[in-house]
Amino acid sequence: MNKLDPNQMIYSIEDLKIMNLSYYLINKLVEQNQLEKINRKNYENLNFQGEFNEFVYVNAAIPKGVICLISAAFYYGLTNTIPQAIDIAIYKKDKIRSHPKWPIIDTYYYSYDRYHTGIKKIKVNNDFFHIYNIDKTVVDIVYYREKIGIEETKEIITNYLSTPEKNLNNFINYAKTLGCYEVIKTYMEILL
Repeated sequence: MNKLDPNQMIYSIEDLKIMNLSYYLINKLVEQNQLEKINRKNYENLNFQGEFNEFVYVNAAIPKGVICLISAAFYYGLTNTIPQAIDIAIYKKDKIRSHPKWPIIDTYYYSYDRYHTGIKKIKVNNDFFHIYNIDKTVVDIVYYREKIGIEETKEIITNYLSTPEKNLNNFINYAKTLGCYEVIKTYMEILL
């Protein structure tokens, strides 16, 4: 009966239905400790053998969440600070029904433009998660600099400016669109 791919950590109800698994068979897999229900729409494959990634789990638990701020900066290697929680952004009009017990999540409610700008999809094994691209991540960190910390913000900008992945045109356009161009301009004048 088990058709679960050991390289796929998360299965949606839709995935399981495509595999011709009825609710009865899905419940059997739960009883046999092969699947564990995360929420109404997603299950964790307990026989998963691929590379584990917390962000994939967060995506299953909060599908509209986008990895942001320090979590995204850590992912891109812009900071050595290991986040105590996973930072996710949600569009401010969306509501989260419940947070998972694990991992710990910090939620930021973004305006429409801030939320929808710069999202990219990262594939891990047969799973995926959403994260802001590196340029948008740094713009958001500058915007939230008082919460992040001035020294941490400075370190992230300095590391960003030295990385080959940066796209300064995107960076400046995001800063202008999202209302922190003047602050970024000041940082760049000081750092350059």
